[in-house]
Amino acid sequence: MPQKREAPAQKREAALPAHEREAASPERDRLGLRAECGDCFGLCCVALPFAASADFAITKESGKPCPNLQTDFRCGIHTDLRRKGFSGCVVFDCFGAGQKVSQITFEAQDWRQGPHVAREMFDVFPVMRQLHELLWYLTEALALPAARPVHADLRTALDRTERLTLSTSQELAGLDVAAHRSDVSTLLLRASELVRARIPGRKRNHRGADLIGADLKGAGLRGANLRGALLIAADLTNADLRSADLIGADLRDADLSGADLTGALFLTQSQLTAAKGTSTTTLSPPLTHPTHW
Repeated sequence: MPQKREAPAQKREAALPAHEREAASPERDRLGLRAECGDCFGLCCVALPFAASADFAITKESGKPCPNLQTDFRCGIHTDLRRKGFSGCVVFDCFGAGQKVSQITFEAQDWRQGPHVAREMFDVFPVMRQLHELLWYLTEALALPAARPVHADLRTALDRTERLTLSTSQELAGLDVAAHRSDVSTLLLRASELVRARIPGRKRNHRGADLIGADLKGAGLRGANLRGALLIAADLTNADLRSADLIGADLRDADLSGADLTGALFLTQSQLTAAKGTSTTTLSPPLTHPTHW
């Protein structure tokens, strides 16, 4: 089985001002946190299960290849996923975990050529995906000047998480990723609190709230805590979401038309892709308006 590898010795990028949060990009590139499907063996199309729903047209078990997966590991309906009922695939982001498992952990072993490692590869992929997602959030937190009091702890957490991604397949399969995620989440929350504390006025706390279909048109949610909130199909038209913490918020079909998401914390491109919006929706770089808006 593959052995543990050492991380490349490269100079770290310093945290930059909030208006230049895209400066996290060099470190994200170094860590390989952007999906490169051409270097992956279609792991998200095989390892992960999904059920027939508004997000998926069929039900598929874990370890069973999606019928749309081609022999070259590309999707046969990639350009037509939404119309054919696979919007869940459109919004999925592995944060680069697919190529990490395929090319590093298993040293480019194709699960079709080496079925003896297929099950272990499929077990490792969701663990790696969580670790890469944490790295994504940690790089953002380190680029927030207001979070400087916890930068040292954030850097330690990032380094530890990076080392975990370079573990052997056996180590990754046995990792208590939930415990590690909890530790990192505590630091990310502290970083969020430091940033939002600088915003004047009372901030709303909707952490984990059920706001499915809620009428939040024009709502003043600047600096709000919306961590893990269910905002499915919520009307957030013209809402003020500046510097709101949106980590893990479910924005599927939420209407963000005209909403101001400037400086929104831990907001990902996949969350935006799952939502609705228009050219009037305000975003901070490097986030961009999804093509279907």
